[in-house]
Amino acid sequence: MKKSIIFILPDLETGGAERIVTTIANHLPRDRFSPSILLLRKEGAYLDFLKSDVEIIDINTPRIRNSLKPILIEIKKRKPDIVFSGFGEVNAYLSLFTKLFPKTKFIARETNVVSQHVTRKEIRFFYNFYNAYDKIIAQSNDMQNDLVSNFSIKNDKLVKINNPVDISFIDEKLNESERPSEFSHQYKNVVAIGNLSSRKGFDNLLKVFSRLKNQNIMLHILGEGKDRELLLKMKELLGLDHVIFHGKKSNPYQYLKYADLFILSSRYEGFPNVLLEAGACGIYSLANSCPGGIDEIIIDHINGEIADIDDHENFAERIKQALHQTIDKANIRESIKSRFSKEIILKKYEDLLWNI
Repeated sequence: MKKSIIFILPDLETGGAERIVTTIANHLPRDRFSPSILLLRKEGAYLDFLKSDVEIIDINTPRIRNSLKPILIEIKKRKPDIVFSGFGEVNAYLSLFTKLFPKTKFIARETNVVSQHVTRKEIRFFYNFYNAYDKIIAQSNDMQNDLVSNFSIKNDKLVKINNPVDISFIDEKLNESERPSEFSHQYKNVVAIGNLSSRKGFDNLLKVFSRLKNQNIMLHILGEGKDRELLLKMKELLGLDHVIFHGKKSNPYQYLKYADLFILSSRYEGFPNVLLEAGACGIYSLANSCPGGIDEIIIDHINGEIADIDDHENFAERIKQALHQTIDKANIRESIKSRFSKEIILKKYEDLLWNI
């Protein structure tokens, strides 16, 4: 007998949670599961990647805080076997109402280390009810330990499942990719990718690169966000001629393919997809020592290194050292594929959803 599942997300824009849910919904075996995705807004690039047999439920609600009533109405109407909420703020609100549906199993997938990410008191309040979920998916040990230590989540509620990386999809994109015109052969090209917000730590990365002005190193930052103007002004004040803000790119793998180094400068993460993707492209990484599963991805001096970016001088030295060492792209790819491939991680999701 098939299990019906409703996945809940705000939209299908190109974020980590959206990619994971799209991947799960697309690949669940149809003889066992009937997946649908409830969206607050039917928009986002991942709509184009979703298989045609995955139903979209559009509640057309612009604000998350106004979405709870229409979500509950859809659950009552459809009576799914499983509700899988994949976005932190929706998870928090929904936790208060799971007991209204005793025949439905509720799963929450957290997207970040909660104590670092959720600062609003009115949202943190709902975590008092988080044990009402049947299962809570943590992407990393850091996230799991945080939920237990800071929110009193019971250990038997928690399941750790790392994020998957879609090697075949990335390989298709790599085959389409030509060397970016901005990549000079006279320079080492370093890439960083992420939303231009405080969480991603690009302000620290610019301070690091102020120590590398005399080096033949270009920094390419891909992404958009609310701090763009602030970061551009900081770049100008620091006189960083060798830093380029590219904005959001539809094929970031083009930049990763030809990069000499990838840098993760985040202040915290959940389980960074971009670090997995850099490794899947065969690129060595230097990552800030921050919460969020970094030490589960990086195998020291195999696919990367971890250092404290707040020590700007030392981090700058680590960049220079990393750029002048010999790396084995095949080993880097294998270190990611053997642990985080789509097939390995999706099997864990399938087992959880079937056995719950």
